[in-house]
Amino acid sequence: MAGDPRLTLQAVHRFGLGLRPGDLQKIGADVRDLFRAEVDRKAMASVSGLPFASTNEAAPALRAFAERERMAREARNVTPADASTPNSMVSSMGGAMAQAAPATTPQQQPGAAPAQAGTPPAAARPQPAEPPLPQRVYREEIRARFHAMLEPLGGYTERLVAFWANHFAVSVNKGNPVRTFAGLLEREAIRPNVYGRFADMLLAVETHPAMIVFLDNQQSLGPNSRAGNRRGRGLNENLAREILELHTLGVAGGYTQADVTALANLITGWTLVAPNAVDGIPGTFRFNPNMHEPGSHQVLGKTYADVGNGFFVVGPTNAEPGFERGKAALMDIARHPSTAQHIARKLTRHFVADEPPASMVARLAKVFRDSDGDLQAVSRAVLDSPEAWGAPSTKMRTPQEFLLAAARALGRKPDVGQILQPLSAMGQQMWQPGGPNGFPDTVTAWASPEGLKTRLDVAAAIARQSAAGIDPQELINNVFGAAASNETRQTILRAESRYQAVAIALMSPEFQRR
Repeated sequence: MAGDPRLTLQAVHRFGLGLRPGDLQKIGADVRDLFRAEVDRKAMASVSGLPFASTNEAAPALRAFAERERMAREARNVTPADASTPNSMVSSMGGAMAQAAPATTPQQQPGAAPAQAGTPPAAARPQPAEPPLPQRVYREEIRARFHAMLEPLGGYTERLVAFWANHFAVSVNKGNPVRTFAGLLEREAIRPNVYGRFADMLLAVETHPAMIVFLDNQQSLGPNSRAGNRRGRGLNENLAREILELHTLGVAGGYTQADVTALANLITGWTLVAPNAVDGIPGTFRFNPNMHEPGSHQVLGKTYADVGNGFFVVGPTNAEPGFERGKAALMDIARHPSTAQHIARKLTRHFVADEPPASMVARLAKVFRDSDGDLQAVSRAVLDSPEAWGAPSTKMRTPQEFLLAAARALGRKPDVGQILQPLSAMGQQMWQPGGPNGFPDTVTAWASPEGLKTRLDVAAAIARQSAAGIDPQELINNVFGAAASNETRQTILRAESRYQAVAIALMSPEFQRR
């Protein structure tokens, strides 16, 4: 590896975020040392400039926004279209947080016709409405996260954050609560645990309001619970099913429908503080024993005994036995051999190949089991695997990875519109996958003819915005160094314009593959 520019570039693309001007000179003789040092230091980029520091701040703001929306509807005597739909926080928040369509602020397009005679001055014209709170928070979370990923020299940690955020996927299409909380889920549940224990990350995710709402657990009532008996409603298995199928064991992990139902019973009562509660922050997590299904339940052959009646507890504390047995089931599932295998396979597929080398999967699974799910040890094992350094670059950068690498290569700090619009066009908008299984992580998902054409259009748009003042030879040195093939180098240098040179560089195999 030391001294081989081709392998250095491959490693930067495989494990990092892409080169910036001057990065090649900073990396050193062996790029492996760069990424290993990140793991050893638990290096983490700083996400700053956010509208809310925590869910405890965002939830009351969302509640106030929803209340204003409700009052405005009542003043207009308009019934919301989704008033009868049990979505988002409707059931647990009394409908106060009903969904609203995303809004964006209109902007004059480049090249638009000048104002006509008699047009009022700008100060006198009606100003575009500010996006509603959930959309504003969503946009600011994206901007902050994207800009934070411009900072690291290597970026292995940030790649891991993105991996786990997609593993524990939520979609803002669910409604305003998830739109508001999606970035907070990543910042509060994933980032602090990316080098911690998998079990701790799992618990933090499954008790986060974004996940509770996304998979409807606030609607789940134990059929024989006090609330279930009163309301005539029952179990919702969405969260339990995805915990087993996607978050831990995997679809072939050896669980049955009976295990799904039992786990769903064990996590009844994992809900949100109600709107008018006086003993907690409305919209944040709480365990409600009135919703919890009594009786003993067996998951994966282990019985979790009945604990009798409980009491209200705000937050996942050790004081409530009903919460604790659901937590105990989650901790046991986190340590199951199938969970180790599932996580090892996904990590290997993400970093190395769509068809993960069996030897690397086995090695990572063993480290996961032996270390009790220590993600620092597992992340280091990824870097220490010979398969990760010997495999050819068959993976393709996802749209998010491509847009970020382009910004880093060209020294850009795009505004939120320059992030949102290309990602939407390429089909990988932030925190907006098509389902709870997240965005796909294979070449075929992103290398379709239509997908490549759209990517070319995006590369051309970036080139038009960035080409001024760029020297093609300097671009080659910054983006590829000595690893550029003769064909790529000559094609860039023979480009008819700087704009064309930039577009060619961004679409070259050396830039697209990882």
